[in-house]
Amino acid sequence: MPKTIRELADELGVSKQRIQQIIAKLSASKTPNKEGNRYVLNAQDVKNIKALMGFENNKSSTSESTNRLVDYDVYLDVINLIKEKDEQIKSLLEVQKNTQNLLDQQQQLTLQDKKMLEEYKIEIKDLKALNMMIQDIKREDSYSKGTTSEYIKNSPQKESKKWWHFGM
Repeated sequence: MPKTIRELADELGVSKQRIQQIIAKLSASKTPNKEGNRYVLNAQDVKNIKALMGFENNKSSTSESTNRLVDYDVYLDVINLIKEKDEQIKSLLEVQKNTQNLLDQQQQLTLQDKKMLEEYKIEIKDLKALNMMIQDIKREDSYSKGTTSEYIKNSPQKESKKWWHFGM
């Protein structure tokens, strides 16, 4: 009874693509016949495909279990790789979280520095204004408390007359 690739793949516990790969490796004389776009596998074709895959008719159950063991080992390797990748992802997420925290802290510090600079600028302006007021008050005090001699010293002087001009 002829079989399809799918039926043979299900029987051997492999994928359709694997059967198609094996058929592609068969010599031209052993290639199965096609009906339309489908291969129709007779008993000899099935035997050829099984032989190329390492299956023997009398040991097919042993070969199947060996293939399944190999598949199971591959499956375990894949599971271990996935676990390893999961650990790497967790580690990277932790690093990313720490980096984000550091960035947030830096931004907060920068904002605090900016606020402090603004406060210092305002304080400096206030101090300059206060200093100018103090200097103005000192000037006013020196004029109001000053003596006549200080006033004369600070006032513009007229040209003084010489003493010998008085005798003449």
